[in-house]
Amino acid sequence: MEKFFGIDIGGTNIKIGVVNTDGEMEQKVKYGSKDRPEDMTFADHFVNCLRNEVNNYPGIKKVGIGVPGTMSKDRSTLLELPNLPTLCGVNLLEILQSNFPEHIFHLENDANAAALGEYYFAGEKVPENYIFITLGTGVGGGVIIEHDIFKGGDGNGVEIGHMLSKNGKTLEENIGKMGIMKRAKKLMDKKKYSDSVLHNIEALDPKKIAKEGLKGDKLALKIYKEVGKLLGENLVSTIRLLDIKNIIIGGGLAASYDIIIDPCMKALMKNLTDYYVKDISITKAHLGNNAGIMGAASLCYLK
Repeated sequence: MEKFFGIDIGGTNIKIGVVNTDGEMEQKVKYGSKDRPEDMTFADHFVNCLRNEVNNYPGIKKVGIGVPGTMSKDRSTLLELPNLPTLCGVNLLEILQSNFPEHIFHLENDANAAALGEYYFAGEKVPENYIFITLGTGVGGGVIIEHDIFKGGDGNGVEIGHMLSKNGKTLEENIGKMGIMKRAKKLMDKKKYSDSVLHNIEALDPKKIAKEGLKGDKLALKIYKEVGKLLGENLVSTIRLLDIKNIIIGGGLAASYDIIIDPCMKALMKNLTDYYVKDISITKAHLGNNAGIMGAASLCYLK
């Protein structure tokens, strides 16, 4: 049974997993993205982390890597990574190949990788074509067409979170972590919601709000119903543009699925014709917290 390294690079952590062809994660380790000397570049730090794992698993030669940002069309050079600015303009593929000449590397946007991971490792059959949405700190998107990643003209298409939404803001600004917390603060100041349990929760965050929404808290429900509505309005344009009617929702805030699905569907039904809505399918992703690593590992299936 072949095994791959799946690596999820983030602003906080570098997560490295060993994944086999049956979709089982055999091992997982985490390195702090900032746990390095001040004079060491992130790229050198990443090479050191990877070298540790390569030495531990000398038989693994294929490595998939998901990165949080845009990259060159040939998937060699990183372009815009807001959470890892020192990697902007770095030819990471060249650095990796020079340090690990016996290994094969596949680099991809992390949302695209997560979308592909769902196809190969969900544990059940998924459609050949689908739109994949990641809800979390930000809002990401990927599209799979005939079980391959749709990259767009220059390689960085389907940046769903950066499409314009309500009030001239992007979708990510409206329903990413910052947007949800701003909406929560605004509503918590209203007397109408003075009895909400959210007032009593320390270190409130979107996940905790979603948890209370699932329990029926009116304020939390109000927040996530707006999230569902805004997501649905965004999907109207995305569905019409791509003519893909299967949507899969993943990411850390996919836990809110049961709250957001109704307002999301209402927005779709209101703004799409029968051609689209008769075949609409919106489902929750299967890979959960391991989507980053599993998605990265699935890149090793690419030619």
